Amino acid sequence: MINSHARLDDADVAIAAAGAGADAVRAGYGRRLTRIDKGAGDFATDADVAAEEAILGVIRAARPEDAVHGEEGGQQGAADAARQWLVDPLCGTLNYAVGTTLVAVNVALRDGPAAVADPFSGEVFHTDGRTAWVRRDGSDTRLAPTAATQLVDVNLDPPFPSAPGFRAVDLLAHPGFVERFRPRVVSTTLALAWVAAGKRAAYVTDGGDLTESVHFAAGIALCRASGCVVTGVDGAPTGPAGRGLVVAADAETHGLLLSMIRG
Repeated sequence: MINSHARLDDADVAIAAAGAGADAVRAGYGRRLTRIDKGAGDFATDADVAAEEAILGVIRAARPEDAVHGEEGGQQGAADAARQWLVDPLCGTLNYAVGTTLVAVNVALRDGPAAVADPFSGEVFHTDGRTAWVRRDGSDTRLAPTAATQLVDVNLDPPFPSAPGFRAVDLLAHPGFVERFRPRVVSTTLALAWVAAGKRAAYVTDGGDLTESVHFAAGIALCRASGCVVTGVDGAPTGPAGRGLVVAADAETHGLLLSMIRG
């Protein structure tokens, strides 16, 4: 049998893999879920595992020599491999487990193409590393960030490694924030794709280096390719010494948020 996935380029592999994961997420929605305890209040479900298996099936068929780091299955292949896929099969597990459809499927080749699938809207946000698009009903539309909505997603989940220097709750209480923006909390990195697509003005989260994170790598790649401004919460470039993220549709919004954080 001819392996059709083997003929795909890396961007198409990311799209196909994210789509396969999204299919599995939809298939599991609304049924009784088995929870898998991860400790510290975190958990996965059998839907997370099924989605990751579907994603890995595509990657293995198309790129059998590549390494993969999945949220549920961990590292497969050398961690320092030249080609490594970062896979978050269901970002927003708690949302999903309680029947909320705000979730994302994240697939990224490290320093390369990436895709973020919204299983319930049917949208797949994707980038080849140079430009970024959203696929709806088989048609691609170029992503165009804009701050027009004035909606800013802020991640309030612990831990808070930058405290007391930066606390997300302090940003929400900043007078300038209240005057200029409206906070949103969706608890999934789907919000990063929304910044790239113009559905959000910005996204802010604490953390360390998130560029290698299975949760954030795909969304960061989309935002960079679409022209968003991407830095840490300290305004420094993202990378090994990075601290969280401030991702904004434009330089003005990014500058405003940084001034509030620093203030």
